[in-house]
Amino acid sequence: MRALFLFLIGLALAACDATPGTTDRTFQASGEVIAMGGGASGAADACFTCHGLRGEGDGVSTPRLSGLDPGYLQKQMEDYASGLRADDVMSRVARSLDSQSRRAVSGWYARLPSPAEQNSTAAPPPIWLTGDAARGITACAACHGVEGQGAGQGQPAVAGQPAAYTLEQIDRWKSGQRRNDPRGIMAAAVQRLTDEEARAIASWLAAGGSRSAPTHASASSAASIAAAAQPAGARETRRPPRSDGD
Repeated sequence: MRALFLFLIGLALAACDATPGTTDRTFQASGEVIAMGGGASGAADACFTCHGLRGEGDGVSTPRLSGLDPGYLQKQMEDYASGLRADDVMSRVARSLDSQSRRAVSGWYARLPSPAEQNSTAAPPPIWLTGDAARGITACAACHGVEGQGAGQGQPAVAGQPAAYTLEQIDRWKSGQRRNDPRGIMAAAVQRLTDEEARAIASWLAAGGSRSAPTHASASSAASIAAAAQPAGARETRRPPRSDGD
């Protein structure tokens, strides 16, 4: 009886061992393996099932990941894992990976080539380039580039993302459902956008942004950058309240 008791105790301790086994290590061997196989949690969580074989997204509502800034991608994965950015599917996927695996898969997607550029002939919406100082709206171009190409260091490229995805994110920033922006910048930036302005931005970005901005764009962007650099406290007053009351 004593031998059986010790055997059962040994099984319980083994079950509690969180050290990755051979299978787990195999399925987390590289960013590509994680993207194609789902990591230790298996194929049900494979990234490609939603984001495409080359990270191109689905063109409807799932964003592209290919060619985005690696630091930005990793931050999103960490925020999904911690719950700072809430999403039923992505939170489950991120939590199934350890931090090293989240970094690996982010780096793999960042190294993939971006989809072929779609050169939109449409001019950027005015609000994109100039913002609206009277309403406290900083120009989107200040952080995301005149053409939506991003500026690195956490300021991602947004050109080429599906319109439905962009609109959903704007709505989430506005409502406070998404709150993982540094210093409340995005929450403040979109808070006073009209629905018409949001749709214009989303449609223009979905078409690939613009490769030929108006001549005044540089000056507008410079002014917007100065506005974006104002003290965080000046922006926080426009941030929507948290749902938990804090």
